[in-house]
Amino acid sequence: MKVIVNFKEGQYSVYIPKKDIEANIIKIEKDGVFGGKLYLENGMILYIEPQNEDVVFPKTFDAKKL
Repeated sequence: MKVIVNFKEGQYSVYIPKKDIEANIIKIEKDGVFGGKLYLENGMILYIEPQNEDVVFPKTFDAKKL
Protein backbone atom coordinates (compact mmCIF):
# COMPACT_ATOMS: atom_id res chain seq x y z
CA MET A 1 0.00 0.00 0.00
CA LYS A 2 1.14 3.56 -0.61
CA VAL A 3 1.90 5.65 2.47
CA ILE A 4 3.21 9.18 2.90
CA VAL A 5 5.79 9.72 5.64
CA ASN A 6 6.50 13.20 6.96
CA PHE A 7 8.94 14.60 9.53
CA LYS A 8 7.95 17.75 11.43
CA GLU A 9 9.18 19.19 14.71
CA GLY A 10 11.24 16.10 15.52
CA GLN A 11 8.36 13.65 14.98
CA TYR A 12 7.74 11.20 12.13
CA SER A 13 4.16 10.66 11.02
CA VAL A 14 2.53 8.50 8.38
CA TYR A 15 -0.60 9.06 6.31
CA ILE A 16 -2.36 6.14 4.61
CA PRO A 17 -4.62 7.69 1.94
CA LYS A 18 -6.49 4.48 1.09
CA LYS A 19 -7.70 4.13 4.70
CA ASP A 20 -7.64 7.87 5.54
CA ILE A 21 -5.47 7.17 8.61
CA GLU A 22 -2.84 9.52 10.00
CA ALA A 23 -0.67 8.46 12.95
CA ASN A 24 2.65 9.28 14.58
CA ILE A 25 5.48 6.78 14.32
CA ILE A 26 6.59 5.85 17.84
CA LYS A 27 9.46 3.51 16.93
CA ILE A 28 11.58 2.76 13.86
CA GLU A 29 13.31 -0.63 13.78
CA LYS A 30 16.51 0.36 11.94
CA ASP A 31 19.10 2.74 13.40
CA GLY A 32 21.12 4.91 11.03
CA VAL A 33 18.80 4.38 8.04
CA PHE A 34 15.12 5.06 7.52
CA GLY A 35 13.01 1.96 7.05
CA GLY A 36 12.33 -1.48 8.43
CA LYS A 37 9.41 -1.93 10.83
CA LEU A 38 7.54 1.24 11.71
CA TYR A 39 5.47 1.07 14.88
CA LEU A 40 2.53 3.48 14.85
CA GLU A 41 0.77 5.02 17.84
CA ASN A 42 -2.48 3.28 16.87
CA GLY A 43 -0.86 -0.18 17.20
CA MET A 44 -0.37 -0.76 13.47
CA ILE A 45 3.01 -2.03 12.26
CA LEU A 46 4.22 -1.22 8.75
CA TYR A 47 7.30 -2.41 6.89
CA ILE A 48 9.21 -0.15 4.49
CA GLU A 49 12.35 -1.30 2.70
CA PRO A 50 15.36 0.37 4.39
CA GLN A 51 16.54 3.41 2.44
CA ASN A 52 20.25 3.69 1.62
CA GLU A 53 20.21 7.35 0.64
CA ASP A 54 19.21 10.41 2.65
CA VAL A 55 15.45 10.77 2.59
CA VAL A 56 13.77 14.14 2.07
CA PHE A 57 10.33 14.33 3.68
CA PRO A 58 7.46 14.23 2.89
CA LYS A 59 7.97 11.10 0.78
CA THR A 60 5.71 8.36 -0.58
CA PHE A 61 6.69 4.74 0.08
CA ASP A 62 5.33 1.29 -0.69
CA ALA A 63 4.62 -0.31 2.69
CA LYS A 64 3.40 -3.68 3.89
CA LYS A 65 1.09 -4.04 6.86
CA LEU A 66 2.41 -6.59 9.35
